[in-house]
Amino acid sequence: MRSSVRLVTNGTIHTGDPATPHAEACVIQQERLAYVGSADRAADKAQALSSADPNPYETLDLRGAHVLPGLTDAHMHLDWYALGLEQVQSGTDTLDTCLERVADRVEQTPEGSWITGLGWDHNLWGGGFPNRQQLNRVAPNHPVALVAKSGHAMWVNSMALERAGITCETPDPADGRILRDPLGEPTGILLEGAAGLVRRVQPLPSVEELAEAIRRALPAIHRLGLTGVHDMGGADDLRALQRLRVEGNLTLRVLKSIPLENLDAAIQLGLESGLGDTMLRLGHVKMFADGALGPRTASMLQGYDDAPEDHGVSTMTPDEIRQTVKRATTHGLAVAIHAIGDRANREVLDALAALEPAQRRHPLQPPASVPHRIEHAQLLHPNDIPRLGALGVVASMQPIHATADMEIAEKHWRARCRGAYAWKSLLRAGARLAFGSDAPVESLDPLAGIHAAVTRCRADGSPGPDGWQPQERLTLDEAIAAYTRGPALTAGMADQLGTLRPGNVADLTILDCDLATSQPQQILRAKVLATMVAGELVWYSGL
Repeated sequence: MRSSVRLVTNGTIHTGDPATPHAEACVIQQERLAYVGSADRAADKAQALSSADPNPYETLDLRGAHVLPGLTDAHMHLDWYALGLEQVQSGTDTLDTCLERVADRVEQTPEGSWITGLGWDHNLWGGGFPNRQQLNRVAPNHPVALVAKSGHAMWVNSMALERAGITCETPDPADGRILRDPLGEPTGILLEGAAGLVRRVQPLPSVEELAEAIRRALPAIHRLGLTGVHDMGGADDLRALQRLRVEGNLTLRVLKSIPLENLDAAIQLGLESGLGDTMLRLGHVKMFADGALGPRTASMLQGYDDAPEDHGVSTMTPDEIRQTVKRATTHGLAVAIHAIGDRANREVLDALAALEPAQRRHPLQPPASVPHRIEHAQLLHPNDIPRLGALGVVASMQPIHATADMEIAEKHWRARCRGAYAWKSLLRAGARLAFGSDAPVESLDPLAGIHAAVTRCRADGSPGPDGWQPQERLTLDEAIAAYTRGPALTAGMADQLGTLRPGNVADLTILDCDLATSQPQQILRAKVLATMVAGELVWYSGL
């Protein structure tokens, strides 16, 4: 039987606590920090705590390593990520390479069975959307459905269209678009809600299969230094996560969102944001105000610069947003609203501003209150930037989106890019930032996100040493806070997570170097040596 006390020493601990920013050691009792401070006093504390324990305290020798509060990804899709690890990886540099991967999967798949995948980006392939005929050539006898990198478009072949009953006579759904050729035939590209016509005929994984996929994905997540995620996946995620929790196999802290289609059920059951414990907790009602930048479905105040007549797609009317936000908030449920374009962001802010002052806060008192949040907030009109701070709305953003999207953003938004991915401006205006990845849309690696936030550059250094829209770069401390304190506050757990101080849970991310003394471009070369959740090592590569 192992000791309930662990001494972590001989390194540098960056606590994230402004009152005591650095420490030499910490002591963990059970799952919480009992002491954070000097090495000598930590050893004394460990000895004292273990005096009543039948086993002597354990020591984790950091060997000069550097510790951060456990990093949390504040926006990812756990089901999509876990299942996607086993699907066709269609995020290729060329269309031909993607088709080759589909052809390879055809050889391994019984005829008539679905082939699924994700990650393609037509902008990398020349800018034009692919079509069903291209998939037909490599998969004539299998229905194929490949989700775009953005998650807001689906590329299918003729058999998939046939299974879904989509023909030239099928009308566009209210929240989506079926792209068609000059003769009116579907091209094989389904935007936004139109993809749902195919999803409804695809076989769904069972809860057991989803739980197993998530369990297999956990080591890959911890290997990146992540101790927690905010999951934007579907309702089946919650069932799968509860199963893992009961079995003792959930090693990742998860704030689980509630899909909008489950709002009525959540209200009827009396569920509220913040229900649960530090390991598995209910978060926000997730809803969509618009689409995405890549397929030009983000909702815009003015048309796209390269297509002035196109204002994108609004997936909810302003009145629908207002009514839904009011209904959720009235019943103790905070909201997380996807908004990419400046029109979508304004309509969301208008809906939140229309709430009574008391409704803008979760019924629980800070720090347990769960604030409303906007997901992505990629383009804001200058007049709207101060409104997030004034309304207490969290900007849940993904730094790596900025560096991945900068070229397409310049193409579509040009001068408006001054308000794109405006982290520094939001921070200065009093907004709270919570950073994530939107994985599997982008890399789940939080160090890649920190690098993007600090440099506004890609891994290869482009677009240059100053970065893209450099006025929006963050300091290292600001970026790390958006992966630690920001997510904790957003989850209503700022008194337990996000900083390393006595009483908080012992979630640690252990690195081989000090990011504070590294050149910004060296952040990507940092290695995660170990990841600890609740005082237990869930990933260890050696110290």
